[in-house]
Amino acid sequence: MTLAVRVPEELSARVPAEQRGPGLDRDGVRLLVSRGTEVSHHVFGELPGLLRAGDLLVVNTSPTLAAAVDGAVGHTRVVVHFSTRGDDGRWAVEVREPDGRGTTRARACVDKGTVVRLPGGGRLVAEEPLSPRGDRLWWARVSGAEVTAVLREHGRPIRYAYTERDQPLSVYQTVFALPVPDGSGSAEMPSAARPFTARLVAELVSRGVQFAPVTLHTGVASAESHEPPYPERFSVPGESARLINAARAAGRRVVAVGTTAVRAVESAAGADGVVRARAGWTDLVVTPERGVRVVDGLLTGLHEPEASHLLMLEAVAGRAAIDRGYDAAVRGRYLWHEFGDVHLLLR
Repeated sequence: MTLAVRVPEELSARVPAEQRGPGLDRDGVRLLVSRGTEVSHHVFGELPGLLRAGDLLVVNTSPTLAAAVDGAVGHTRVVVHFSTRGDDGRWAVEVREPDGRGTTRARACVDKGTVVRLPGGGRLVAEEPLSPRGDRLWWARVSGAEVTAVLREHGRPIRYAYTERDQPLSVYQTVFALPVPDGSGSAEMPSAARPFTARLVAELVSRGVQFAPVTLHTGVASAESHEPPYPERFSVPGESARLINAARAAGRRVVAVGTTAVRAVESAAGADGVVRARAGWTDLVVTPERGVRVVDGLLTGLHEPEASHLLMLEAVAGRAAIDRGYDAAVRGRYLWHEFGDVHLLLR
């Protein structure tokens, strides 16, 4: 799915909402609401008044990693983006080049056996491409250092060229993020949840809105092309499955906070629509043809017009709603990307 709209470069959110002016907090972003093809404009702080008592929000608890680490291939400086931790101890990584502006650009000369020297004496060796679709991401093995220690001591959040400056890791953590004992997490922030604050969550709870936590550790997206998602690790706990099934049985709405939450909960749903406790890897790609079995709505950021995630949005709300919503977002000067504004899609 590719949208006909063009997103002007100046609509990229360059800094977080709370840094755009005095007195602002994370929930100071704007909120576009699509009910079918009907569109309305709000601020995110109005969300409690737009939901109903009994609505269930499915939220991703994955923490964001300081996943970008400087390294060297021979005498050439590189930046390694640590994406996904495998079951065998290897990591899926993308090796990129500094672009001189504090961000990175794609690097095409990674082959089997490429060695990257890491800070602290670690050594990374590329072993095989992650996917037969291309060689952007590689499974690599690190020796001489623990990856979690390297990230903790030398890593920083992945930053893309549209942002203005580096930010501390705390800026990339959502209010729902929980530490994982093995050090796993998301290479990129589950950003749909970023506008939530503790105050807003408390208000939602006081109004009867429920929360069902799930986990999906998202990997590195491509800054240059919009590839479909590859397998990611996820978990849907038994209690969350029970909450989701009870809401659906009672005719209450299940609204996913982010495309990662959709992927997790739909991966745990059977053909009968019943969600069961499940953990492991998911290669599910939600498309209009596959459809959704569980979610009635989606709270998500604004995606590039050619992004693969738009197929999921279409599966939830329909093509006409996406076309109308994105046209309204561009005309209304909404901001894009992880620090940008948010879109609530309801069937």
